[in-house]
Amino acid sequence: MTAKDTLEAAITAQGDVVRKLKSAATKDKAKINEEVQKLLALKEQLKQLTVDDDGSGETAAATPAPGKPAAASEPGNRNLSLKTPKGTRDYGPEAMALRQRVLDQVVRVFRRHGAETIDTPVFELKEVLTGKYGEDSKLIYDLKDQGGEILALRYDLTVPFARYVGMGNVFNIKRYHIAKVYRRDNPQITRGRYREFYQCDFDIAGTYDPMLPDAECVKVVCEILAEVGVGDFVVKLNHRKLLDGIFEACGVPADKFRTACSSVDKLDKTPWEEVRREMVEEKGLSEEAVGRIGQFVTLHGGTELIERLAADETLRSIKVAMEGLEDMRLLLQYCEIFQVADRVSFDLSLARGLDYYTGVIYEAVLLGGGGAGGGSSADEEITVGSVAGGGRYDNLVGMFNPKRKQVPCVGVSIGVERLFSILEARAGGKTRTNETEVYVASAHKGLHLKRLEILNKLWSAGLKAEHSYKLNPKLLAQLQHCEEYQIPYAVILGDGELSRGVVKLREIATRKEEEVALDTFIEELRRRLLSAA
Repeated sequence: MTAKDTLEAAITAQGDVVRKLKSAATKDKAKINEEVQKLLALKEQLKQLTVDDDGSGETAAATPAPGKPAAASEPGNRNLSLKTPKGTRDYGPEAMALRQRVLDQVVRVFRRHGAETIDTPVFELKEVLTGKYGEDSKLIYDLKDQGGEILALRYDLTVPFARYVGMGNVFNIKRYHIAKVYRRDNPQITRGRYREFYQCDFDIAGTYDPMLPDAECVKVVCEILAEVGVGDFVVKLNHRKLLDGIFEACGVPADKFRTACSSVDKLDKTPWEEVRREMVEEKGLSEEAVGRIGQFVTLHGGTELIERLAADETLRSIKVAMEGLEDMRLLLQYCEIFQVADRVSFDLSLARGLDYYTGVIYEAVLLGGGGAGGGSSADEEITVGSVAGGGRYDNLVGMFNPKRKQVPCVGVSIGVERLFSILEARAGGKTRTNETEVYVASAHKGLHLKRLEILNKLWSAGLKAEHSYKLNPKLLAQLQHCEEYQIPYAVILGDGELSRGVVKLREIATRKEEEVALDTFIEELRRRLLSAA
């Protein structure tokens, strides 16, 4: 049995397991989700399986003949093992059409809020990146020495932005940046976690009054998730100053605040008992301190929680904790005005493990397993966790400014790859992959020159048009192409019609045809396209 046969058999067996669980009288959603993840992982393995010439699914080890080099070194070697690198994938036309639609929606929101865009190199000096990501620094992709420069692929877009602001002596900017970043992480394809992936960042740099930029970042997240249509979500809010105040109140030494923070950050996917054990056994915190931390990090709510914490005798004596609570009180007030109060939750378990955060932090998560309505099978097949995150980082820019001048910043990053995963899993039917508005067709032979003439007129008029690359294509094949690629209109040329100075304008969806004057058909076509928009 070949490797391909083995995988196909495993997929069939796993599919049976999933079907039985779904048809059971008592449904265990957690177990169903776990088994579905296994099924999707098997399917991904099959997709990426290397297939040699005979389709066996096995990679043959070619033995070179005496006196000949190994086959792998021969140009055009057909036994070359072809696959995408671990944690990456190819995107076909349908996937790219969906991705572009989502990115267009994201950019529209960014521009609605007055943001301008920049770009930075895909690689940076390694020293620019190191020391900014806490325990995640081990995930940075190092590059070989390039002529004396030690480089690394960018891990995110925030640190390069801070370098850009610091180097360029930029003191205020509202920018968005959409680009690929790289992390040597353990990929989970079905959860939208890759080693190469897009980030969509929105940041506001400059000295402004408290919480005004921060509240707008929360509003931007809510607008994007609502516009993309991925279902119900909540934006969790917390404050690094408040967390530090809680750690101080609980007896955590100041030099262990960040390491304690990285442990708390795991609470969204790890039970408290495991986090508690890590803090005691690996991080060296006392049982008593960790027990006190546990009493705080399980709390979540709204303004009532702020008032409850503000009344805590221990916290009231800690200045940074009170500053954090005052910021949170103001932020929730602004969220109420922006009409997103029902979308946010003040959650003390939110920590955000990155070292550079100094103030408000936030993270958006989908409710109900990432599904709208939480009920369709496609929704049950994918869980993506966090879909956006960010916060305030007031001390990062100064690291890159020659005079150490600080520029306060706050921003958010949209996890678009995870949104893509949800929408791909949900997609039903054929996705249109082109924007062609009209197809120029000929009814019989000998009209390819006239087709070119009409095509050129359409292009010159700014319309999106195409035609067949065969001199004498069959009319049926041309019309079938229009239907397959969902092109809304076809202009059909025929000798009889041309001699009368008309062409046939066909609406593909209804197959209705109408003769239109040759000298006015472009205006008529444009009118119809505008009315259908």
